[in-house]
Amino acid sequence: MPTPAAVEIDLDNPYILLTPGPLSTSPTVRAAMLRDWCTWDDDYNLGIVTPIRTRLLALASATAPDAYTTVLMQGSGTFSVEATIGTLVPRDGRLLVLANGAYGDRLAKIARVLGIDHVVHDSGELAPPDVARLDATLAADPGLTHVVCVHCETTTGMLNPLAEICGVVKRHRRRMLVDSMSGFGGIPLDVATLGIDAIVSSANKCIQGVPGFGIVVLRRDVIEEARGQARSLSLDLHDQWREMEQGHGKWRYTSPTHVVRGFFQALVELEQEGGVPARHARYVENQRRLVAGMERLGFQCVLPHELHSPIITGFRSPTGPGYSFRRFYDALKEHGFVIYPGKVTGIESFRIGSIGHVFPADIDRVIVAVAAAIDW
Repeated sequence: MPTPAAVEIDLDNPYILLTPGPLSTSPTVRAAMLRDWCTWDDDYNLGIVTPIRTRLLALASATAPDAYTTVLMQGSGTFSVEATIGTLVPRDGRLLVLANGAYGDRLAKIARVLGIDHVVHDSGELAPPDVARLDATLAADPGLTHVVCVHCETTTGMLNPLAEICGVVKRHRRRMLVDSMSGFGGIPLDVATLGIDAIVSSANKCIQGVPGFGIVVLRRDVIEEARGQARSLSLDLHDQWREMEQGHGKWRYTSPTHVVRGFFQALVELEQEGGVPARHARYVENQRRLVAGMERLGFQCVLPHELHSPIITGFRSPTGPGYSFRRFYDALKEHGFVIYPGKVTGIESFRIGSIGHVFPADIDRVIVAVAAAIDW
């Protein structure tokens, strides 16, 4: 039989991803994934997985890291969100979902599919969760055992008032679960100070790894009491945690070894940059330049500035007859940038991210590319 022709692979990125994730990664993160690993070997479990768990605890809390532990879970971030909700909310528990966008809606859908008794506070896509309503509801309904919310709602790019929400929940002595998919590692926080019981993120967000697994940082007492509560075999967060604890980093089922190694490199690079405060400062400057430049060109933000996160920004689409998102997207892609379509109900819009291996000079080039693309 003839030998198959070798496929030539271009390792250089043809464009920068200005999305909420997957996002652009450094060449060294990509290079770290070029060798193979054995899931049973100590070089992998003790040399890579265990240090990752330790470093994540340091990122999550400087005040009480010993009170917390970390679980890594195969799949996209949503897998870990579902594992967290499906494992930590007991069969007789009730969940209050704070929703103000597509990802809050997804939290409610997870609860519905899993058969979890739940209540939804939907504040609409253009407003943050109503903290006063949350306070009143928890006071009136002692049967609500857990509250879950999204930290950064990337439907619009809104940064939700996490400290206020957590303060109310902890005052009522309920469990606080946080989907910080697009915030953890890029926005400073301390889970112990906030009183968060579990926070969920993903490898391919602000820590700037690639897709393949999710991250759950949670209180040790919370995961210890969750034995036997999971509504899924593969998404049993307690069993995954117990295996990692007893097996010194071993996963229950096959882990995404190359992705994990790349993530370890991403954590090292986060530390080299100066940690979360330095990365947050870069993201903030990226977003500031983006908004200033787009507004100079006549674009309007979907949200008022005070509600923006440094993660991604929604812009209203131009109303001129020559505009189409596909045409705009293709023009920016030719200039080396990929953006995201809008997701806000009833508003024609698009989104541009400011996270990943992206720097202020890149954002300046984005504005030049947008100016060249708007010929309608």
